[in-house]
Amino acid sequence: QVQLVESGGGLVQAGGSLRLSCAASGRSFSSYAMGWFRQAPGKEREFVAGITWSGIRTPYTQSVKGRFTISRDNAKNTMYLQMNSLKPEDTAVYYCAASKVINVWTSTDDYDYWGQGTQVTVSS
Repeated sequence: QVQLVESGGGLVQAGGSLRLSCAASGRSFSSYAMGWFRQAPGKEREFVAGITWSGIRTPYTQSVKGRFTISRDNAKNTMYLQMNSLKPEDTAVYYCAASKVINVWTSTDDYDYWGQGTQVTVSS
């Protein structure tokens, strides 16, 4: 069992930055692949970025490439999402998720545990 808690969301102007954190408790955090998803009002939850247990592989959705950076610190059981050059279309609730065996990074079905989400609002 893994419990995930996101933090770091808030209100920021376009062009600004935020860093989200996902703190994990429970067993074997370092053995899980992790992901960030987001969900805007009236839209489906979408994949933002992922990271393997080792941190070697970090896929991103196209719209955030070059602006967002995912990372993890297994010693601290924490994953991060550094978000720069934020745009109004980045406004959403951001969720972190953990996967025992990742096959399709973008599929919510491949993730076993989810956090409660943190709101990110980018004003224009």
